[in-house]
Amino acid sequence: MQKNITSLGSLNWDDLKFFLEVARTRKASTAAKRLAVDYTTVSRRISSLEAALGTLLFEKSRTSGFVLTAEGQRLLGYAESIESTLHMACEQVSGSGVALSGHVRMGCTEGFGSFFITPQLSHFVDAYPAISVDILPLPHFISLSKREADIVIALERPEHGPYVCCKLCDYKLQLYATQDYLDKHPPIRRPADLGKHSFISYVDDLAFSSELLYLANVLPGASANLRSTSVIAQFVAAQQGRSLAILPCFLAAQDPRLLPVLPAEINITRQFWMYCREDLRKLKRITLLWDYIREVTEQNQRLLMGDTREMVFAD
Repeated sequence: MQKNITSLGSLNWDDLKFFLEVARTRKASTAAKRLAVDYTTVSRRISSLEAALGTLLFEKSRTSGFVLTAEGQRLLGYAESIESTLHMACEQVSGSGVALSGHVRMGCTEGFGSFFITPQLSHFVDAYPAISVDILPLPHFISLSKREADIVIALERPEHGPYVCCKLCDYKLQLYATQDYLDKHPPIRRPADLGKHSFISYVDDLAFSSELLYLANVLPGASANLRSTSVIAQFVAAQQGRSLAILPCFLAAQDPRLLPVLPAEINITRQFWMYCREDLRKLKRITLLWDYIREVTEQNQRLLMGDTREMVFAD
């Protein structure tokens, strides 16, 4: 018992910040960049924490990086709880001006993040200049458990975890082509005519969600002569007027050259879900951004459902 007391007495609580970053990134070099220090500082602080606790927190692997031991995994839960409590304590004891400041990182699907969330956030940071926001519009899954983001907007709701989650909105996808493409290829009057045409689509086995496999679900047997893991790449390729593409309406709306093809017969409705960790949801800056995204998304239902090309911004 005396040994544990001595160890805790020598604990540098600031070392927990370094522990959390290494646990989330699995790389001391990446943690060093996020903390704006050098690699040796991170390594030294982890060694200091392990010495103070008298236990090994990470196994080092050339292929997997820093992997938490069983003791490290147990410490992670407590360290995250301490981190969240400190955030909330700072807000509670600070004035309102300080409370409406800080940093938020938002992860999002690539197309929605780039073509809807980013323009909306440019207005948000104008209204709240003391809050800085990172937007991560990535064509892959973003992990909240590793704290890669504070808020995530995804195609599917999380199946489990300590998260607060809400359905953000429905959105529609349609088949698009340029007028030049339609003029140079066989006419399309009904879905059966699409067998004579080529498409741009996702790389099936690399799609990070089954929700993205529109072509195979809507038009079985359709031929895609160009594939990409990026919806933005598909959007750019469709602009060249050489293939058809199934695209979100809010994305295709950015270019009036893209015209819906068989809109009554081919339209797909999907959902976006927004979620964050329960402990972060109580932070004022998180609540402010959460409510803002819900408001502007509701205001833009007509854009998201393909009924207009105009984006609306909050007053």
